[in-house]
Amino acid sequence: MSAPRNSPSPSRSSYANAPTRSVSVDGVDFVYRQLGPEDGVPLILLIHLSGNLDNWDPRIVDGLAARRRVITFGNRGVGGSGGSTPDTIEGMARDAVRFIRALGFDQVDLFGLSMGGFVAQVMAEEEPRLVRKVILAGTGPAGGHGIDKVPALAIQATLKGALIRQDPKLSLFFTDTASGRRAGRAFLRRLEERTDNRDKDISLPSLRAQLKAVKRWGRLAPSDLSAVRQPVLVANGANDRMVPSQNTIDLAARLPKSELVPLYPDSGHGGVFQNHEDFVARALGFLES
Repeated sequence: MSAPRNSPSPSRSSYANAPTRSVSVDGVDFVYRQLGPEDGVPLILLIHLSGNLDNWDPRIVDGLAARRRVITFGNRGVGGSGGSTPDTIEGMARDAVRFIRALGFDQVDLFGLSMGGFVAQVMAEEEPRLVRKVILAGTGPAGGHGIDKVPALAIQATLKGALIRQDPKLSLFFTDTASGRRAGRAFLRRLEERTDNRDKDISLPSLRAQLKAVKRWGRLAPSDLSAVRQPVLVANGANDRMVPSQNTIDLAARLPKSELVPLYPDSGHGGVFQNHEDFVARALGFLES
């Protein structure tokens, strides 16, 4: 693996104070944060619909970065990154590959969450020499059950959240049970731990492009994924209402070299956030095996 070109040494501190850097990708600046050891295969994190750098759970990033170099980034047009957001998952995947190559890496691991999992699937299939291992959480295959309804669910939850002054992630990511609500509130507090140099919220044009891309992904012909030959770890909550949990089981069945984490009980779309200690341990074990 080659070293990043013109890249400062990664921060060894926590994600809450990791510096935000940028790299030029075909003349467009992409923002990213990097922390963890400087050696080994980097782990690139691909965020969910409407997410920016500050939507990653710091417990997951810090936990993974204790033993792996972890890089989060804003894809084209997202947060502080320049350019216009593509309205296809395939376009997002191509931009992610360009970002990785701009940093000078010739091999990486991927962790794709929700929409980021769609992007990771395309990258794994189209760039088998670049992608070594993949972690997929809260996601599903192209044409998966209910995926085309994700944009409508997200819009409804956002509007309802605005009316009742509640972050829509509470209803979209967590179950409406005592433990689910408690986990959701704890997660939102963790997202506020970073107080300086926070990323920009996603713009309305970028969100519209992402919503269109997700709907298109959900309406594609079902993919068999037999061309994805990399080892893949698949995880989710048992009660995901955004990307229905049956997609997780379906995804694992379609992938030739998959390992399915038992679905987290009383957990939804944010199951890996709610169960971050268990998930980080499983993820590190998978990446290091």
